[in-house]
This record gives sequence, C-alpha cells and structure tokens, in this order.
Amino acid sequence: MSVIESTEQLAPAGTWAADPVHSNVSFEVGYAGVNTFRGSFKEFQAVLAGGAEPTLEGTASVASVDVKDEQLNGHLQTPDFFDAARHPEIGFRATELHRLDGGRVEGSGELTIKGVTQPVTLAGTVAAAPATDPFGRERLGLRLETSIDRTQYGVSWNAPNQSGGDYLANDVKLIAELALVRQEG
Repeated sequence: MSVIESTEQLAPAGTWAADPVHSNVSFEVGYAGVNTFRGSFKEFQAVLAGGAEPTLEGTASVASVDVKDEQLNGHLQTPDFFDAARHPEIGFRATELHRLDGGRVEGSGELTIKGVTQPVTLAGTVAAAPATDPFGRERLGLRLETSIDRTQYGVSWNAPNQSGGDYLANDVKLIAELALVRQEG
C-alpha cells in the first residue's frame, strides 16, 4: 500500500459546483481498430466539497448522451448500451482525492453505470489556486480521468469488424473537465 504525501488541500473549504457551460463530461473508445470515437453528456452535475477531506459527487443524464448522430444517440439509449429507460443516470462518487506536486491529482472512487457500481482510480490536474471571474465568482478548474472496461458494467454490445476483431474496444476513457464555481452560503 502506498502513502500519498500532500500538504495542500485539493480545494479551499466550501461547496464548489460545476458550471455546465464551461465544463465537459465525455468518453473515448477505440473504434474499428483504426481511430478513437468520442461522445459527451450534455446534462450533468458535479459538486465538490473542498477542505481537508474533499468529496466529489456527480451524475450524468443518459438521455443527454451526444455522439453527433441522432440515430446512434438513440441506439445508446437502448439496453445494448446504457438502457436509459431502466437506468437514467450514470453516477460517480470520489472516495479519495489528493493534490500532488505540480497540480497533479490522484484518487479513487465509485462509478455506477446500468445499476452496476465498480471502483475506479482517478488521475488528473487541478488549478494552482482559484481565480475570480468578471462577475466576482471564485472558479477552480479540475480535470479527472479514469479508464474502465465497459463490459464490467453490462455495456457489452459489439459487432465483428470485417478486418478482424470487434468494432468497439472494451476499454473506455472517461474524462471530466470541471469549471467549479464556489457556491454562496
């Protein structure tokens, strides 16, 4: 077991909520063995409680998945993929987050897709310090990534690639780029 040494807090004490206009929650998956396919969620929320023991929780609406093709957006709603009728949200909860040297972040959490919760490891970056925007609000940038095997969550649709293998890779990178705004009160 490794010990992570950090003397800095991830974020100042208080509640920080993701600004959905300036934030992004997305995924990347290998496609056809020749490129990376990307998508995102238009509707999501994330809340960070800063201080000595930070917590981060968030959800993404499955109905808001966007891959730039309406037909494929519809297919992603079916039981082949996210099964939006039975599982309308993807959920995340960080169990540990640590600020390291150079603004790096490491941690762990739990990800729930299609009612299946699995542990995940996190890596990313955090802004050196909050900045004040033109409206007087404090903002803090946080980027987190993890990679999962989608089949462990029951997202296992695939089709054979005529050149060999399958069209979709099982490994999926999940990315949360969060512009967090300190909440009043």
